[in-house]
Order: sequence, then C-alpha cells, then structure tokens
Amino acid sequence: MGDRCGWCGEDPLYVSYHDEEWGVPEYDGRALWEKLILDGFQAGLSWITILRKRDAFRDAFEGFRPEVIAGWGEPEVARLLQNEGIIRHRGKIEATIGNAQAYLDMGGADVFADRMWGYVGGSPLINSFRTLSDVPPSTALSTQVSKDLKKAGFKFCGPTIVYAWMQACGLVNDHIVGCPARRV
Repeated sequence: MGDRCGWCGEDPLYVSYHDEEWGVPEYDGRALWEKLILDGFQAGLSWITILRKRDAFRDAFEGFRPEVIAGWGEPEVARLLQNEGIIRHRGKIEATIGNAQAYLDMGGADVFADRMWGYVGGSPLINSFRTLSDVPPSTALSTQVSKDLKKAGFKFCGPTIVYAWMQACGLVNDHIVGCPARRV
C-alpha cells in the first residue's frame, strides 16, 4: 500500500472524504447534480471549506431537490444571502436556481446521469498519475462536458470545475498510483 493522495492532508474530515467518497462512482442523477452545484460554490475557495459547510448547504437548499429550487426567486435568494452557514455569493445562488431549471429541462435525474456517464462510456476512466503534479486541472473531455452543460443553460461549470466534479463523482479515477483508495 502506498500513500494516499496528498491533497487531503491530515484533516480528519478531508481524509474521510478522500478515503470514502472522492472518486467513488456516483450514478444517481440528483446526487451528481448536487455535487456539481457544490463544486460550483467551491470556485475560488478550497474544497475543505465546502465540506465543512456541506450539511448547512443541504439544509439551506432543502436537500438539493431541483424540483423545489427551480421555482425559487428573489425571496429565497435574499434568505440564502443571510445564511452564514453557506457561501453567500449571489451569482452562485442564482446560478443554482438556473441550474435546477436546466437540470429539469434536460429531463431530470435519469437523463442527467445517463448523459454524464455517457461521456465516459458508462465506466470510470482510469488514469495512472504517479504524483499530484501529473494530474491536470482540466482535460479536453471536461472542456467538452462544460461546453455542453453551458449550452443546456448551466452556469459555474467551467472546464476546471467540471474536471474536479468528474474526479469527485468517479467519472474519472485520479487517485494516484499506490493510493489505498484507488480501488482498481
């Protein structure tokens, strides 16, 4: 057994996330959408910040139910901007509402999951990076997924955000070679 991926450091929450969640294939479309939204909120911040606030996000966004969020307007945006438990960024909050609408317009959970997993042929892409510095911030595939999501009406889903999301959801396995969580 080798060392785990160094990005998670020693923080117990981060280590647990790395060992038990990150890179594990997620096939539920609603959960994939939630993770994409959280990755959008992470833009410009560290992921540990989002992890520490994840339960507050889930509470504030009513379990990340797109069918509820899609109907929100200014009253809900104003409420969320006052919630100290989450990242209070108007653009990201408004994007979440629009992304819920885009997700529903796309066809909901099953269609979203099928479409996202279709990019990788239904199975995780397994990379064999030996060091963290070998892992790219984005790829041609994440750029294509980003373009397609934006065309469908999504926001806060640039190629770097999408690649981080693909890693988190197990569409790609970027655990470094020798990491005990690699599972291949």
